[in-house]
Amino acid sequence: MINKEDVLKVLQTIKNSDNIDLVAGGIVSSVVVRGDSVGFALEVDPSGVNDMEKLRKACESAVKKLKGVKKVTAVLTTTSSISVPTQRQISEQTKSDKKDNLPRPAKAAVPGIKKIILVASGKGGVGKSTVAVNLAISLSRAGYNIGLLDADVYGPSVPKMLNLKGRPEIDSHKRLTPFKAGNIQAMSMGNLIDEDRAAVWRGPMATKALYQLFHGVAWNNVDYLIVDMPPGTGDIQLSLAENFPVSGAIMVSTPQDVALADVRKAMDMFRKVNIPILGVVENMSYFEDPQSGNRSYIFGKGGAAKLAEVENLPLLGEIPLLEIIRAGGDCGKPASGDASSMIGAIFDEIAVKIVHWVGDKK
Repeated sequence: MINKEDVLKVLQTIKNSDNIDLVAGGIVSSVVVRGDSVGFALEVDPSGVNDMEKLRKACESAVKKLKGVKKVTAVLTTTSSISVPTQRQISEQTKSDKKDNLPRPAKAAVPGIKKIILVASGKGGVGKSTVAVNLAISLSRAGYNIGLLDADVYGPSVPKMLNLKGRPEIDSHKRLTPFKAGNIQAMSMGNLIDEDRAAVWRGPMATKALYQLFHGVAWNNVDYLIVDMPPGTGDIQLSLAENFPVSGAIMVSTPQDVALADVRKAMDMFRKVNIPILGVVENMSYFEDPQSGNRSYIFGKGGAAKLAEVENLPLLGEIPLLEIIRAGGDCGKPASGDASSMIGAIFDEIAVKIVHWVGDKK
C-alpha cells in the first residue's frame, strides 16, 4: 500500500534552488493517494513558474520510483491563486455581518484550555517573551492553572527563559506532553527542532505547526493559556483569530515612537478580527541608577501610557530596564519568581488586572 508519509519522505530528499527541503519549506501541499496514483502540488512564486518546471518533473520522477506507484501528477500552484482577504475586505465583511445579523461560525474550544490570552506587539525586540513568561509565573502564584505556549515558531525564546531542555514525551493518545516549569505547563517549537537550526518555513507550514501546538498537546485543565506571539500581523496572527476562541490580547511596547507605531497596527488588526485588547504593558520604561536612584528614560517617557489613554485602554504596568530581568531570562530563572521583589510585585499587579478583565474561572 502506498501512503502519504512515503511520498513525503521521498519529496523531503529534493531541494529547490535555495537548497530548501520541499516539505520543510512548506512548498509541497495537497498530497493525495488513490490506489496506484499519486498527486500533489508545489507552491511557487508566480515569477518562478518556468524555473520550477524542472523541479516538478524531478519530483514526479522520484515519486514514481516508489513501489506500487504507476501514475504521478505534480502541479505548480502560485500564492497569487490563493484568495487572501485584505484588511478592507475583512472590515467590510464585519460590517455586513453585523448589518444582516448573520451568525458567526463558532470556534471550537481547545481541549484542556478554558481561556486564551495573547501577548503581542507587532514589533520585535520589545520584550513580549519576558512579559509572557513573567506573567505566567504571577498567574500561577495566584493559584491558577497556567499554560504557556510559545507561538513564535521562527524565533522561540521560552525554552531558554524557562530552562526547558530536550524533546517532549508522547502520551498514549500520541499527543505531546507539555513541559513543567514549576506549576506552569509549557510548550514551544524550540523543543521540537534542534536548538541552532532555523525553521525555514512558508506561512502554511508555520500555521500547521501552530495548530499542532494547540491541538496536539495534552493540556491539562488550564485556566489561562498565555500565548507568546511572534512579531507582525501575518499568517500566525490571522490563523489564531480565525480558528481559536481568544479571550483577549495584551499589547507590549517600549516607550519610543518606532515601537508604538507597530503596536498601533497590531491593535488595528486585532480589532478587525474581533479580538478584545485587554491593555498595554510598557517594557523598558526607564533605567534607575542603583546608586543615586535617578531615573533615565532611555527610550522616551510615557509613550505607552499616552497610547493607552488615546486608545481608551488600561495601562497594565510599567516595567523598568533592569539587569535582573535580563539575567533571569538568560539563566532560566525569571525575575518575577521572587514574589517579594519589585518585579514580582509589578507582574502580580498585572495578573490581577488581567483576571479582572477576562474573568475568574477558577
